[in-house]
Amino acid sequence: MCKKWLTVLVTCLLGVTMTASAEGPYPVDPDSTVQADVPQGKVEKFHFAQSRIYPGTQRDYWVYVPAQYDAKKPAALMVFQDGEGYMNPKGANKATIVMDNLIHKQEMPVTIGVFINPGVVPAPGPSAQPRFNRSFEYDDFSDKYARFLIDELLPEVEKRYSISPHPDHRGICGASSGAIAAFNVAWFRPDSFRRVYSMIGTYVGLRGGDEIATLVRKTEPKPLRIFLQDGSNDNNIYCGDWWMANQMLERSLRFSGYDVEHVWGEGQHSHQHGGAIFPQAMRWLWSKDSREISTHYDRSQSRAKQLLLPGEDWKLISKGHSFTEGPVAGPNGEVYFTDIPRSEIWQIAADGTTSVFLKNTSNTNGLCFGPDGRLYGCRAGTKEIVSWDLKTKQEKIHARDIEANDLVVAHDGTIYATEPPKKSVWFIKPGAPKKLAHGSFNGVNGVTLTPDQSRVEVADPAGRFVYTGTRKADGSLINVQPYHHLHVPSADVNTRSAADGMAVTRDGWLLVATALGIQIFDQPGRVNLILPPPSGARYPSNVCFAGADRKTIVITCGDRVYQRKTNMTGALSWEPPTDPGKPGL
Repeated sequence: MCKKWLTVLVTCLLGVTMTASAEGPYPVDPDSTVQADVPQGKVEKFHFAQSRIYPGTQRDYWVYVPAQYDAKKPAALMVFQDGEGYMNPKGANKATIVMDNLIHKQEMPVTIGVFINPGVVPAPGPSAQPRFNRSFEYDDFSDKYARFLIDELLPEVEKRYSISPHPDHRGICGASSGAIAAFNVAWFRPDSFRRVYSMIGTYVGLRGGDEIATLVRKTEPKPLRIFLQDGSNDNNIYCGDWWMANQMLERSLRFSGYDVEHVWGEGQHSHQHGGAIFPQAMRWLWSKDSREISTHYDRSQSRAKQLLLPGEDWKLISKGHSFTEGPVAGPNGEVYFTDIPRSEIWQIAADGTTSVFLKNTSNTNGLCFGPDGRLYGCRAGTKEIVSWDLKTKQEKIHARDIEANDLVVAHDGTIYATEPPKKSVWFIKPGAPKKLAHGSFNGVNGVTLTPDQSRVEVADPAGRFVYTGTRKADGSLINVQPYHHLHVPSADVNTRSAADGMAVTRDGWLLVATALGIQIFDQPGRVNLILPPPSGARYPSNVCFAGADRKTIVITCGDRVYQRKTNMTGALSWEPPTDPGKPGL
């Protein structure tokens, strides 16, 4: 079949008849035209110049209110980036006309539209240039624009109009850089937005967008519904190929089991094709069979299907702390963790109740149990490594003059502890003074052992690697190298991995608490899965396995502690070593 007729066939099946021209003309959907019997909504213009996230910026935005709006019934929401162009009745999208028609036909819910222009920082004088914030806001692969939208601008709209807070009732749209901005909002905040229409999306290497397709495959699937549009004559320039990038994203979304639809054409980098199918995209995005948006582990091919459990999510188990760290599973199923600024060690009992185990700990940080059943800790305030008897709370000092951050105790009783100021790892044999295990790291923080206890893993918070070193018989480390390759944020400020506490499974998976969440590595050092922290929580500082079956992971996130049941089984360092088996290379 020739390319022309294949294009016609595919687009007809999708409800659109399209010529093989590189850019239209495209057929006019009846719902893109004003209908005499359809009530028209109203549009109001506003100005916003109070952003703290983008200081100094000013922008106009418009609010479309459908004729059917009833303040007593919270409306759905649709947000548009580069908003002014979408409202033009002679433009490609004609968004308010389409919304009038589809709401009238009940093919969309009663929906308020918010049309937002990118920010501009005014010029300081007549001969100076304004600063145009569009790429800075839209192309940045971080949660920054989502925070601006959700925490700053939308509250202004919600002062005037009743809008549903439910994420299933909220959609977002954009084209080009506006498309990646729309995707990022839903990606980073699925607790607030779950429907996305992306036209000619800029998923290329401007500000980290080229990593999205990979991270979609590696990150735990999110409850999103996404419609993609692009054309084979889209941009192919210094930072990437739009046409290929959009197809890669679509394949990644399908790989991970997302609700995704697409319409490909032959168009260029313009709104013409995306605007022509705008009614179709809105019908699919808001179809009545998608009222509840969820994840689909049954059709996902990602590691989430293997390592996680469908329906199991993060559960808050303790809050109201100052800063939590050092979670560790006790011998009877309980969990201990530290609140460093308050100099407290807390206990979470097997029944979920929390209580203070020990006070006045001199800012103890990392914790670990030893084969002797004692709880070991890095006591920062006195520069000591200590342990406590669980029943009597009798204390024992194992090392002095060490600014230790984290530690792990092997089955033979050897302690390994990181000292960030010296970028070093120390070891302490039972009854012996501390000795340097290795002192040539780029940086150190969390530390753990492989399941067979033949190697020590050391996290570098400022870099993008977890180091690994082989244990010698005397306890020192050899063959140390940066081994596990971390993903790092591409935000405009924080580009550190923030790699911290770690845990391992019996079959060799390494879990690392990082700025992106829990990154899970296979034995050859490759990230296979990323578990983002719960929405609204700080990124995790540490992680451990707990529960009678060792299948529950516990993470410390700032002032809170969460847990989650998984399909993984943890290995505890003070227990006999286990052979994880040879990995696939």
